[in-house]
Amino acid sequence: MGREIVMVDLIGQYTRLKDEIDSAINRVLLSGKFINGPDVSCFSEEFAQWMGVKHVIPCANGTDALQLAIMALQLQPGDEVIVPSFTYVATVEVISLLGLKPVFADVDPNTFNLDVNDVQKKITEKTKLIIPVHLFGQCADMEKVTHIAEKYNLKIVEDAAQAVGAVYHYSDGRSAKAGTIGDFGTTSFFPSKNLGCFGDGGALFTNSDELAARAGMMANHGQRIKYHHDVIGCNSRLDSIQAAILRIKLRCLDEFTEKRRHAAAYYYSQLRSVRGISAPFCSNFSTHVYNQFTLKIDLSDRFHIRYIRDKLQNELKKRGIPSMIYYPIPLHLQKAYCSPNYPMGSLPVSERLSETVLSIPIHTEIKVDELKFITDSIKTIMNNILINVPVSNNKFKWKKAILPTNLL
Repeated sequence: MGREIVMVDLIGQYTRLKDEIDSAINRVLLSGKFINGPDVSCFSEEFAQWMGVKHVIPCANGTDALQLAIMALQLQPGDEVIVPSFTYVATVEVISLLGLKPVFADVDPNTFNLDVNDVQKKITEKTKLIIPVHLFGQCADMEKVTHIAEKYNLKIVEDAAQAVGAVYHYSDGRSAKAGTIGDFGTTSFFPSKNLGCFGDGGALFTNSDELAARAGMMANHGQRIKYHHDVIGCNSRLDSIQAAILRIKLRCLDEFTEKRRHAAAYYYSQLRSVRGISAPFCSNFSTHVYNQFTLKIDLSDRFHIRYIRDKLQNELKKRGIPSMIYYPIPLHLQKAYCSPNYPMGSLPVSERLSETVLSIPIHTEIKVDELKFITDSIKTIMNNILINVPVSNNKFKWKKAILPTNLL
């Protein structure tokens, strides 16, 4: 290969946009308006228009966005919040920090998003909030989540950090972008996200004037007017340089998404016939923006799953191909969050996925020769290590229905 293969090519993306980004950064430096400068308010307005939502409240990072959303909903200590176990820790971290009780639900084995049937089982009189995480780039089934929330008078905070730009399609023909359906949506601008800055950053979305005003105050020390603190808040701001960078990247986001989809299409075309693995399932109710391209080892017994995933990852590494396991331990089995209510085996899909998944490189700058080298390597490695390992005939096996028709 002519260059190092990376999971996300942040340098390549910067190089392509270098002149615009350098000019934007220099403009902020010369203005001296580093906090709450004009670029912050301009980005908020531009992002709200792009998202199709009434309010965008920028903040310091995606974890803060989740915390501010929950704070603005005014839940009380001991209230229960339903959250998927198969996700990044930030989603449950803020629940516990605010004195709320996380209630872990299992996920769908194909989409990796909340299993709405398990959500239904976990609701009690103390349940106040559901946090669906739009994992890896596509939406959870928000029509069903919303129906449950309305039935039990629950709030919804969407964690859309990995799915900005994904579109949810309702059964009646309506559509909405990830993060604009619940009471709040949240995102992170961590550099590796589809819309990422050059440091930390985040935002909340809402169509509620009241919630937007409250969250905005809470992000600014609880004040609407300087030195007048109406509520208990915190200090969580998106700085002007990051906002200036995000304004440029936002203009390119549709193009970035198409580049990721083209890379995904190549992966689908080349990996669909490889024994022992399956690639991301694409639901009929959501588009996919491929923050990650996550394979599953598709075998019947757990020993072979672990062995083959480790072998595949190690052999890819020898060839200079990075990969990542998102996520190796489900949240209900993490030391910080484990409890007798969630013993091993209590959330079987989350536990199996943690042993099964492996994400391979996908980003806006990936080249066809790199995609070919990656897929050829996977084919060779899997063929070599599967000679004496039986492939299961279970429901997760490749089938035409799981391929996104718009990418074939």
